[in-house]
Amino acid sequence: MIAYIDGKLAYKEPTMAIIDVGGVGYEVHISLQTYSTLPGGGERCKLFTHQHIREDNHTLFGFAAADEKSLFLDLISVSGIGPNTALGMLSSLSPSDLRLAILSENVRAVQAIKGIGAKTAQRVILELKDKMKKAGIVPDAPNYRQGAANPVREEALAALVALGLPRPAAEKNIDTILKKEGDDLSVEDLIRMALR
Repeated sequence: MIAYIDGKLAYKEPTMAIIDVGGVGYEVHISLQTYSTLPGGGERCKLFTHQHIREDNHTLFGFAAADEKSLFLDLISVSGIGPNTALGMLSSLSPSDLRLAILSENVRAVQAIKGIGAKTAQRVILELKDKMKKAGIVPDAPNYRQGAANPVREEALAALVALGLPRPAAEKNIDTILKKEGDDLSVEDLIRMALR
């Protein structure tokens, strides 16, 4: 699997980007959230990716933040939600707003997304609400909205969770460090400090 692509942005449009990595152009399908964070053409960028393999097609989906990729993977785990529908959901609502709608059981907000009917919206909420609560995501936590705005925090958090730290403990460590040290830390420094 391809975890991320780091290269020069050769071309972008609202639903797709081409990233040049060593002379090879990778076509990556993206959400509007990711599109809005991409730099201008010719500049370096990094996208977290999910490679979706079907018998007749291999498709890459790219995300500016690890948090957005994580939510994408949660969404495609719901029966009836394919990668294109999940990408459409992430284009309609930011990851934090979509999580908030799921955790607060706001069927109307989820159903307002193009292509999502009442039954699908209910299924998304039913299948993901408990999963998100177990992961330590709480809709009215003060860091809940703030975290989505800091890509360094989200990337470090995803790495710590991947290393086996419980999400609530990792979030607490990262937020304590960011309060004390400020937002100028690199992802590597933040991870290193959180593991001490």
